[in-house]
Amino acid sequence: MLMVSRLKDLTIITNRLRHYFRNMDAKELQPPGSVRGMQELQREQFRKSVQVPRLRLPESQVQRVMPLVKKFLLKMEHLHPVRAVDNFREILLHPTPVKNWESLPTEDLQKREVTAENFSFADLELSYENWSANEILKSVLPTEEEGLTSYSRIGHIAHLNLRDHLLPYKQLIGQVLRDKLPNCRTVVNKASSIDNTYRNFQLELICGDPEYQVETKENGVPFEFDFSKVYWNPRLSTEHERIVKLLKSDDVLYDVFAGVGPFSVPAAKKGCHVLANDLNPESFRWLQHNAKRNKCLPNIQMCNKDGRQFIVEELREDLLKRLRTTDTTTYDIHITMNLPATAVEFLDAFRGLYKTEELAQLPENVCYPTVHVYSFAKGENTKELVRQLVESNLGASLDENLLHGINFVRNVAPNKDMYRVSFKLSLNLLTTLKEVEITRKRYAEEELQVATKVKCV
Repeated sequence: MLMVSRLKDLTIITNRLRHYFRNMDAKELQPPGSVRGMQELQREQFRKSVQVPRLRLPESQVQRVMPLVKKFLLKMEHLHPVRAVDNFREILLHPTPVKNWESLPTEDLQKREVTAENFSFADLELSYENWSANEILKSVLPTEEEGLTSYSRIGHIAHLNLRDHLLPYKQLIGQVLRDKLPNCRTVVNKASSIDNTYRNFQLELICGDPEYQVETKENGVPFEFDFSKVYWNPRLSTEHERIVKLLKSDDVLYDVFAGVGPFSVPAAKKGCHVLANDLNPESFRWLQHNAKRNKCLPNIQMCNKDGRQFIVEELREDLLKRLRTTDTTTYDIHITMNLPATAVEFLDAFRGLYKTEELAQLPENVCYPTVHVYSFAKGENTKELVRQLVESNLGASLDENLLHGINFVRNVAPNKDMYRVSFKLSLNLLTTLKEVEITRKRYAEEELQVATKVKCV
C-alpha cells in the first residue's frame, strides 16, 4: 500500500510538472537576443513579434472550452490569454505543449463543437512589459557568469549585494527591479562589508528615491526603521520566529544585541519579560518606537549600552534578583546574542559574573539561563569551527551544557556559514573566571606587589 501511495504521489507530481511550461524554455517567447550585454536599459529594444497557437471561438463557447485548455494557456506578464478580436474570442496557447491541433484534447473539444478549423497561429506583439524581472535580467546579463541570484525586500527598498562582474550592469538591474517589483521605489547595493561600530549596511543608491525609512512586517509583527542607519536582514525572519516560538508567556528574555527588536518585540508581545539592549543609538530609538507601536511597553525595558557593559550591569542585576526571589522552575530564562561577527567575544563576560557567595543560597533546582549565541565560520568544517570559537571564548567545553545542538542558520558566502549555538549557563560558569582571566589577574597582582616593594625601598 505504501508503494502504491508513493507511486500515486509521484504521478501527481509528474503531471503537475508536465503541465508547467516556463516561458524562457520556449525560444520564441524569450526576449530578443540583441539585448544580451545591454548596460543602459532601452525598453523599446525588447519589442518582438511572435506566432503562438490559438483557438478562435464565438464568445458563447469560451466558458465551455476553458476547462479543457486551462493548463495550456499562455501566461505572461501583462498579457490576458483570452482576448477579443472582432466579434470573436482568441484563446492564446503556450507553444511548448501545443505544436498543432493534435496536441489538444481533440475528442473533448469536438464534443463542444470546436474543430481543427478553430485552431490556427496568431501574431503576437511582445514588449518589455511582458517579461518578469528575472526573465529580463536572464536575457541581458552575461551567460558565462553567475547572474543575479537573490535580493532582499525591506518595505519599498530592494537591497542587492552585487558581485564585481555585475557592477557594470547595476543601473540596468536597479531600473528593472524598480519597474517590475510591486511597490518598489528604491534600489540600493551593499557598498562594502559591515565593519563599522554599529553594524549597519553601507549603501549605494543605484535607482529610485533616497528614502530609507521603511515599514515592513516580519512574522506578522510590524516594524519601522531607517534602513540606512540600522541592521536588518529579512533572511533571518525564520530564525527570529524559531526562537520566539521557544518562549512561553512569562519567560524572560535578555537580548544583548537587540537591533530594532526582531527578537525582543515579538517576545514582549507574547507576554515575556524582556530586557533589550543595543549600542547603536538609532537602533535603540527604533527599538523603542517598535515596542510602543506594538503596544508591548509594559513587558520590555530597553538600554543603549555596549553589550559587555549590559551583561555585567543590567543583566547581572536583573538575573540575580530573579534567581534569588522567584521560583525559576516556573519559567525559562533565555539570552540572545545575535551579532554573529563578534558575539562570541562577549561570552567571557558570563565567567565570574557573580561571586560564589552571591549564589550560595539558591535552591538546588534553580533554572539557569539558556544562551543562544550566533557566529560566522569560514572554511571546510564550519560547524566544528563554530564550536571551537564558542568554547575558546567561553573558556569551557560545551559537552555538558549544550542544548538543541549546533544549528545551521544560513549560508552567507562561499564556505562561510552562520550558526546558532544554544547552551546552558551553570553555577560553575557564573562564579568561576576563565583561566586566562585568573592568570592575567595573578600576573597583575604580582606586578603590583613588585611595584609596591620597589616603592617601599
